Amino acid sequence: MGRSADYSRQRCTVAASLDIIGEPWTLLIIRDAFRGISRFEQWQENLGLARNVLAARLKHLVAHGVFEQRLYCERPRRFEYVLTQKGRELRPLMLYMADWGAKYIYTNETPSVELVHNACGHVIEPVTHCAHCNGTVSPDDVQLRRNPDARTLGEIYAEIL
Repeated sequence: MGRSADYSRQRCTVAASLDIIGEPWTLLIIRDAFRGISRFEQWQENLGLARNVLAARLKHLVAHGVFEQRLYCERPRRFEYVLTQKGRELRPLMLYMADWGAKYIYTNETPSVELVHNACGHVIEPVTHCAHCNGTVSPDDVQLRRNPDARTLGEIYAEIL
């Protein structure tokens, strides 16, 4: 697909995620799916990207289980693309990105959309909580630790070779 980055030598969850959702336009396709768009023509009209690029991105996302293809018209054969559970679980990422963009890019402008909590109707700021203790977690509260059960990249290569 004309990718400019090769993450295959990275043993990293961020790199693995980028391999699936890091291509240009992909996150905007996913954003629009959360807004109710599910058909090729709708994406093309909304985003204005080339048909071949949109087709390639949708094919890639279906292959990786982010979308499920569903036939909605026999003649001509047309499909809609519905987020799977895997795809729906990208919603927090999209909320954090929208919040980050409003906070650091459109700092002096009224945001075009607001994140509103359905239960109380107030504008929210996404917050991370620990699933164990339910405490609020800031970036400074987190450290990376090697999982002792994870295989190293060398071990994986040794198994392949």
